[in-house]
Amino acid sequence: MEPHGRDDPKGPVLHIVVVGFHHKKGCQVEFSYPPLLPDESHDSNLLPEEWRYLPFLALPDGAHNYQEDTVYFHLPPLGGDMKCVYGVSCYRQIEAKALKVRQADVTRETVQKSVCVLSRVPLYGLLQAKLQLITHAYFEEKDFSQISILKELYDHMNGSLRGSALEGSQVYLSLSPRDLILHFRHKVLILFKLILLEKKVLFYVSPVNRLVGALMTVLSLFPGMIEHGLVDSSHYRPKSSVSEDPSLAESAEEFVSVSVTDIGDAALDLETAEPAAQSLSSGNSAEGDNHLLKPPSRTSPESSESDWETLDPSVLEEKEATEGKDTAADLTDAFDSKPGTPITVQPQSGSGQGVVQGLVSGLEEDQYGLPLAIFTKGYLCLPYMALQQHHLLSDVTVRGFVAGATNILFRQQRHLSDAIVDVEEAAVHIQDPELRKILSLTTADLRFADYLVKHVTENRDDVFLDGTGWEGGDEWIRAQFTLYLHSLLSSALQEDNERLLADYGAPFVTAWKISHNFRVWYSNKHPAMAAITPGHPFQGQYSVADVKLRLSHSVQNSERGKKIGNAMMTTSRSVVQTGKVVGQSVGGALTSAKSAMSSWFSTLAQPAAGPPTEPATEAKP
Repeated sequence: MEPHGRDDPKGPVLHIVVVGFHHKKGCQVEFSYPPLLPDESHDSNLLPEEWRYLPFLALPDGAHNYQEDTVYFHLPPLGGDMKCVYGVSCYRQIEAKALKVRQADVTRETVQKSVCVLSRVPLYGLLQAKLQLITHAYFEEKDFSQISILKELYDHMNGSLRGSALEGSQVYLSLSPRDLILHFRHKVLILFKLILLEKKVLFYVSPVNRLVGALMTVLSLFPGMIEHGLVDSSHYRPKSSVSEDPSLAESAEEFVSVSVTDIGDAALDLETAEPAAQSLSSGNSAEGDNHLLKPPSRTSPESSESDWETLDPSVLEEKEATEGKDTAADLTDAFDSKPGTPITVQPQSGSGQGVVQGLVSGLEEDQYGLPLAIFTKGYLCLPYMALQQHHLLSDVTVRGFVAGATNILFRQQRHLSDAIVDVEEAAVHIQDPELRKILSLTTADLRFADYLVKHVTENRDDVFLDGTGWEGGDEWIRAQFTLYLHSLLSSALQEDNERLLADYGAPFVTAWKISHNFRVWYSNKHPAMAAITPGHPFQGQYSVADVKLRLSHSVQNSERGKKIGNAMMTTSRSVVQTGKVVGQSVGGALTSAKSAMSSWFSTLAQPAAGPPTEPATEAKP
């Protein structure tokens, strides 16, 4: 396949594909337009080697348990196209007896098929909305040989999406941070920090639409991540190409480094074009960036935290030593804020400023250097993983992942993930106690999370006003996380910033500073950061409310707190039940005593009333 640029006349949609379940062959491609392979026909079952998992992604595990479902998935690039391919699939099943034209290979009672779109643009919700309508119409035909509607879909999508900018609400269609906050509450911030540390995070729930919705909504909290930060997120090779290849070491090293090779070459070329480099890197020379690139030296599981990094760890110290006192003085003046100035939770919007190609990250970045280069250099984003991709969890070419799965086998092998997110229970399971300590929320973090929860939950009872205002809405929540990240990055630039960063958690900041995304961001200059006030947005003195908040969070989230909470609930129920029993017993005894006393008093009263009447009767004769 030829490389596709943004202005490619062919449009953003690459293929329309129909995947069906064959009773003997399993999941297979039944139709593709244009054909997936140039020399094949539309009804060919053959696939490019890089896309061998396409049928299992489009038709997910356990699909027969649901009448319909939606899947988001990522595919590796083909050939010279160095960008991720975004897939959206709509699954449905229909009874075989309802078909007008029943083909010979239909032997089961139900027919299961998926219609999917392979695109170069991450417009998940928009593609899903269009695809659901076409899938419904395709099934209503009750004749799957009628493929004209699919060709019309291809032409329509390319016509309507061509030239559309990746900004605005269309990018976040069907991704609701509001619902995410209502479900996960304070734990959303833990997920946010977990991905900043580039850990192995596995989301788990069924059906798939809930899974991919929760995962992609978390990623939408990172500024610019959906729009520009996922282009290198699916750079992996199928099992037969890597794990079963005798020359694994050589191929793995070459593959993981491929997304940065071109950038390194570009940096070398820019040495002779310093003015152009300054315009692209906001003042950084290519000579200052080129020596930071460092290819991996070996392929081993132990090297995943260090050798897969693109930057030399000494870059942090070298940068601080070379910037000199002038830069430090400028930063001090730029970030000096007046005491008593209230901290606003309304970040300055970066929209309208445009994006430029990052020299080190290779991503399209805004003036603040965002999105962060998280999903690069072997850190994968797989909204849905098929069982056939299980080997990627332990592949030496994969240094980390944010992935979603519905198969229980993924969840059972906890040792392959740093954290397992149970979407159904809104629980984040972390086995490593040291990682739990690193991700422990500070008081300022709890204030921030509580601020979000309160604004999202208030006025929720009003069905007409729920989610319609700015505060507590989806865009407002993303703005708060943008401010949080801006403030964190601004604080990291300061000298003697221990107090500023302490509000984010000293263990977390220490771990984050050695991550790949921080090293890439820190290796370049971002003058727009001068307008951002350093320090946590919710820094401040402790109060009684903080103690209550900390206690509430500990009880709700820690294992010990859950046990105490369960014990208190059990004890309270026992007390209530015992009280009822005792109340009944005491009440019965009192009733019996009362009736006995009443009868005794009545007995005493009868003789006292008798004598006056008897003498009267006797005196009458």
